[in-house]
Amino acid sequence: MADEGLSAGAAARRLGVAVTTLRTWHQRYGLGPSEHVPGHHRRYTAEDLARLDVMRELTAEGVAPAEAARWARGTVPRQVASRRHGGGRVIAVGAAGDAARGLAHAAMRLDATAMREIIERSITTSGVVPTWDTLLRPVLSGVGERHAVVEVEHLLSRCVSEALGAVPRPPAAAGPPRILLACADEEQHSLPLEALAAALAEVGVACRLLGARVPPSALAGAVRRTGPDAVMVWSHSHATADPRQLDTLRSGPHRPPLIIAAGPGWDELPVVIERPDSLVAALTLLSNRT
Repeated sequence: MADEGLSAGAAARRLGVAVTTLRTWHQRYGLGPSEHVPGHHRRYTAEDLARLDVMRELTAEGVAPAEAARWARGTVPRQVASRRHGGGRVIAVGAAGDAARGLAHAAMRLDATAMREIIERSITTSGVVPTWDTLLRPVLSGVGERHAVVEVEHLLSRCVSEALGAVPRPPAAAGPPRILLACADEEQHSLPLEALAAALAEVGVACRLLGARVPPSALAGAVRRTGPDAVMVWSHSHATADPRQLDTLRSGPHRPPLIIAAGPGWDELPVVIERPDSLVAALTLLSNRT
C-alpha cells in the first residue's frame, strides 16, 4: 500500500504506535491526517507520516512531546533534532515488513500498549505461526543483537508472552493434555515453547508448558505424574543442551512414546529422538500425535 491515504490503523502499524497515541498527537499537537475525501474519514499522507516519524523518533529519545511536535511540524529542522538527540536508535529487522518495523519502533520506545496491539492484531489476522516467523522472530533477533537494550528485550519478551498466553486454550472437556513442553535445565529462553503452545491451542491441541529452567528431576517427575504421549525439551544454546537430560527420559520407567529435542543448542543425538527444525515442523509433529 502506498503511503498516501493510510487509515489511522494502518498509519499506527507503519509507525509502531498505538492508535490512541496517534489520536492524542492529533488532538494535542495538530499532527493529524490531512488528506480529505468528502464523506470519508481523513487519511494520512506521506507528508503526515514523515512528520509523525519525527515525532516518534524524538519522543523515543526522551524529548518532551510538545517540543518534539514543534520539530515535527518544521519549526526546527529535523537534522538539528537528530544531532541534538543522537538519532539512529533502531532495531534491524532485515527484510521483514511494516508490522515488524512498527513493533521494533514500539519496543525501542518501551511502548507496551503499541507492542501488544501489533502482536495481537497479527495473531488475530494471520495466526500464531506466521506471527512468530515473520513478526516476532525478526524483532526478537534484532533486539538480541543490540546488547545495550536489556530493558527493551525484557519488556518486549513480556508483551510477546502475554499475547501468546492470551490465545484461547482448548476446553477442559477435550481431556487432559497429552503433550509436555519444557526448557532444558538452566535454559531461560522459553518464548519459542510459548509460541508452540499457542500454535497448538490454535488447532485445538492442549499441552502442559513447564516453562524455563526445568531440572531433569522435575521433568522426570512431571512425566511420571502425567504420563504424556510426547515430551519436548527446548535448548537455545549448547551450554544448556546436556544429552543426559534426554537420557533420563529414555531410560526412565515412564518413557514417553515420543521424545523431541528442539532448538539450536542440541548437537548430534540418537535417531530415536525427533529434531524439528521450525515451529511449523514441531506443530505438525505434535498435532499428529492427537
